[in-house]
Amino acid sequence: MDAIIQSINSYVWSTALIALCGITGVYFSVRLGFLQFTNIKEMVRLLFSGEKTEKGITPFQAFSLAISGRVGTGNIVGVATAIAMGGPGAVFWMWFIALMGSASAFVEATLGQVYKQEIDGEYRGGPAYYIEKGLGVKWYAVLFAVVTIISCGFLLPGVQSNSIASSMNNAFQITTNDFGGIPINYIGLIIIALLALIIFGGVKRLGQASEYIVPFMAGAYILMALVIIGMNITQIPSVLKLILASAFNMESLYSGVFGMAIAWGIKRGIYSNEAGQGTAPHAAAASEVSHPAQQGLVQAFSVYIDTLFVCTATAFMILFTGQYNVQNEAGEFIVQNVPGVDYTGFTQAAVSHHFPAIGNGFVAFALFFFAFTTIMAYYYYAETNITYIFKNGNTKVVIWILRIVFLLAVYYGTVKTAETAWALGDIGVGLMAWVNIIAILLLGGVAIKVWKDYRSKKKQGILNPTFNAKEAGIKNADFWDK
Repeated sequence: MDAIIQSINSYVWSTALIALCGITGVYFSVRLGFLQFTNIKEMVRLLFSGEKTEKGITPFQAFSLAISGRVGTGNIVGVATAIAMGGPGAVFWMWFIALMGSASAFVEATLGQVYKQEIDGEYRGGPAYYIEKGLGVKWYAVLFAVVTIISCGFLLPGVQSNSIASSMNNAFQITTNDFGGIPINYIGLIIIALLALIIFGGVKRLGQASEYIVPFMAGAYILMALVIIGMNITQIPSVLKLILASAFNMESLYSGVFGMAIAWGIKRGIYSNEAGQGTAPHAAAASEVSHPAQQGLVQAFSVYIDTLFVCTATAFMILFTGQYNVQNEAGEFIVQNVPGVDYTGFTQAAVSHHFPAIGNGFVAFALFFFAFTTIMAYYYYAETNITYIFKNGNTKVVIWILRIVFLLAVYYGTVKTAETAWALGDIGVGLMAWVNIIAILLLGGVAIKVWKDYRSKKKQGILNPTFNAKEAGIKNADFWDK
């Protein structure tokens, strides 16, 4: 079974998908005038503006919900994996896909807002909605919804829960016991118990939980990273030189993994920041804003937070302390600084290098919060697509089935090997990316019209522009026609 999973993963994450993700980011960056660089001040302003209503959440809550999906295991274990498989140069390609992918994030989030709907008193939206309304291709919309339910409901949660269990075991030696042939993982039981309290509360409780947990978890982790970076400040030039030399095959030691640096950097970058994957538009659509471009800018900024801040902090800690190994395509070590340490433990080893007493435990708890909020976001994405497919019927029974199966999938991840859990997660990310990127390329013209409308009104001195879909020449945007 593991061999079949790995084979499917290699087909999904072929060179074609990696190239498509990179080219799409560059294309939208050019078409949108590199807004991700020229509108940072506006992004920050919008992040803290707006108010929640009975139907929607604030831009900051939507940002937090999206960040909770983006900032997760990919920022700790994903970065370590990229370095292990592609060398230090993989970090550069993570930066590349973040800078270019933020334009893709703007497009998909803006489309999520344009074509959102009000269902049962709450805003719902995402790729399935904009594919049906924007492209008018119902079967393709249903395909995305089904892929997302399978990916977010069954394939992706196990990566997060597996990483929580592994890091807790590394720090506190919490093992899995066997009871009558059934593996009992105590960390897994705690995760699903806490998760059940939140997901049974609905989308607003998800937004509220993310609003409080995300700033805390990201702040504490980045603070620790800054302390370690400060202790190694003189090494920054040499580490940057190593990253760049390895990224462009100018470092002979890593020449054997040059192609893998690009592939794993982009692959893990997308896994971490989700730009173009199609998950964040679900959270973006739930926000209460006066213009779709506003949430697009907020979501573009969240890519920066994820990759340029959190992933870079992790990479620097690992590279400063030398707590990493690197393998070539044949599985042979070309660098083995920490014998016996799997990539899941690189970050723990890096923090413990400076803080032996608390390093393992600190990273374990940070990873717990990172991964737990990501699991919450995955549930929301799956539920939103359940609501889409069954919007003309009774969704309550189906949602209850989703909740039960979702909790079982989360628990299952805690008792599986890391390799199997990550391979299943990669398949989920890849399938969603294939369907969504094709859709946003076809609908890119709509997002560009919205951006031009917003920019035009801003030039007129309007602080918070309003949006009229008909005036902008956009059809089937029912919400914005009212």
